[in-house]
Amino acid sequence: MPVDDHRSAGLHGAETDATYDRAGFGAAVPRGSRPALVVVDLTRGFTEPGFASGSDLTREVTAAAVLATTARQHDVPVIYTAISYTPAEADGDSIAWLRKAPGMRALREGSEEVALDPRLEQHACDHLVLKKGASAFHGTGLATLLTSLGTDTLLVCGATTSGCVRATAVDAVQCGFNTLIVREACGDRAQGPHDAALFDLQAKYADVIGLYDALAYLDRLPGRNTAAPLASAAG
Repeated sequence: MPVDDHRSAGLHGAETDATYDRAGFGAAVPRGSRPALVVVDLTRGFTEPGFASGSDLTREVTAAAVLATTARQHDVPVIYTAISYTPAEADGDSIAWLRKAPGMRALREGSEEVALDPRLEQHACDHLVLKKGASAFHGTGLATLLTSLGTDTLLVCGATTSGCVRATAVDAVQCGFNTLIVREACGDRAQGPHDAALFDLQAKYADVIGLYDALAYLDRLPGRNTAAPLASAAG
């Protein structure tokens, strides 16, 4: 499990930072008044080290649970995603991604790997988007759902940082949503890919923010009060 020490800025040295600054990367993302939370693939197959595709994402799941609880308290939609393949898809050759990443064939519908991590709560008001690839937008109704909800900003977290989180964030921007990545609630199998993904997302596509910053953003939404959740997170 990666240990995030907040060093995604400057990760590749001063020369790289200067190159990116000269190119005009890294501007701040606007934060709208109609956010939604997208929790990407925090299913057992990714969050538990006992599965071949998984790792110990206890800290990340805990942070995502705090985010989801706070979001619900302020009527901010919570959307979970999961990769799920039918037997024909898992055993056949119709999904190109599975030729490159055959380990994902274990993510079969109804399996333990596809189940939401039990440390997260899925409420009746929450949405679940099932997908076949890395991005939560590709081949799903997520963009339509978010538009129907009047969403202008996405808080994105989940697993893995370098895979499905990154792909979802890039597509979110391309679909017109301001995008915020919650650092402590994103996890990966290894530190290097995790750090590189956060660096690239911060430079080109999203703001990478801390958990407390995300909770404070929710607290500032018009007509909402998160004093209790913020105090709990701070403590």
